[in-house]
This record gives sequence, C-alpha cells and structure tokens, in this order.
Amino acid sequence: MQDGVLLFIAVVFTLAGFVKGVIGLGLPTIAMGLLALVMAPVQAATLLVVPSLLTNVWQMWSGPSLTAVIARLWPMMFAVCIGTWAAAGLMTGAYAPRMTAVLGLALALYALSGLMTVPIKVSRRHEWWLGPVAGAVTGVIAGGTGVFVIPAVPYLQAIGL
Repeated sequence: MQDGVLLFIAVVFTLAGFVKGVIGLGLPTIAMGLLALVMAPVQAATLLVVPSLLTNVWQMWSGPSLTAVIARLWPMMFAVCIGTWAAAGLMTGAYAPRMTAVLGLALALYALSGLMTVPIKVSRRHEWWLGPVAGAVTGVIAGGTGVFVIPAVPYLQAIGL
C-alpha cells in the first residue's frame, strides 16, 4: 500500500476508535464508510475484523448485566448470524459492485434514523418476533456491506438499550 493510504487508514481508525470510546458504538460504521473511499468494501471489512472483535469483546466484558442482555437479545443475534451467513457472498460475488451503493444507502439510513426527532418505541411484547426480523435484515445488509447498524441500532434504541 502507498504511504498516503496507510496514513489515511490510521486516521480513520483513530477517528472511529475515538467515536467508539465516546458513545460506545460506531467503529465499523465510520471506518467502513471512510475506508470505502479508497478501497473496496471487502478490503475495508477485512481490516475491521480484529479491531471490531476486540473492542466489542472488551465492551461486553466491562458492561453490566451480560447475562440479562444475552437472554433478551439472543434471538436477534442468532438471526444476525444467519442473515450474514446467507448474504456473505454478496460482498465478493457478482453483486459486489452494487454493494458500495448499498453501503452508502445503509449509512444514509443510519444517519437519518439518528436525526429523527420522534423516537420509535417497541413494546417488550413485540420483541420476540421483531428482534429476529431486525436481526435477519441486519445480517443480510452486513453480509453485503460489512456494516451492522441498519436496522439493528434503531431497533436496540427502540427497545430502550
């Protein structure tokens, strides 16, 4: 890689890590969006595997109530895994050129959801079916773009997390 690209990658990870440290999320979202400016999404996703895993494991172990969170969110997370597995070929297959546009759309939708002034609320009685739906859709989008935010983050906010 050229020195300019390496410097850009370092700046992107510094910025994304800072955001993750301040608000608890955003490292993959910010990094994928910015890295996609200089490389294919599949390359950016490859660079994100270790930092995303390490920061999420760190956050998981240092956070409160891990058992309660797992008990509440396991159906959604299981559906994320299934959706990601089902769509994993999108990032590298014939649809790969379209996934850059899907990445941009996912990031735009995420930004719009953050700007909404009317909060969405999901009743606890609807979590049993809505969580897996949100998880599966998130997994498919993540399999194609490397970004795990739409619709998972708005859903998690809607259930009060």
